[in-house]
Amino acid sequence: MADQFALSKIGQIAVRVRDVDRAIATYKDRLGLPFLFRAPGLAFFQAGDAWLYLTTVSSEKEFDHPASVLYFDVPDIQAAHEALRGRGIVFRSAPHAVHREPKRELWLADFEDGEDNVFALRTWKAL
Repeated sequence: MADQFALSKIGQIAVRVRDVDRAIATYKDRLGLPFLFRAPGLAFFQAGDAWLYLTTVSSEKEFDHPASVLYFDVPDIQAAHEALRGRGIVFRSAPHAVHREPKRELWLADFEDGEDNVFALRTWKAL
């Protein structure tokens, strides 16, 4: 079963910004992207099937660069985590909840691609 697993859909792309409030005005008012929600230092927009995740410069060195972080949507984050670990992918974190809504939680598991990039698996779990 693990050999059949393959990543295929990007669910979220992180974009580094200097000023979240200014960026919200640009992405919402100037670009017309549908605004989803914000948290301290973060803002989320719908961009087709994917989210744009605007974030300020990180204090963690590996996230402080102008490239994007790819978030891959998976139906079962535990199974995907196990399958990729079985293929030698190094995970920075086990699957864990990062955002809670009344009926669901957003779960992530961060992994390295071996090229100094950090990506993540992403899934919603019903409560």
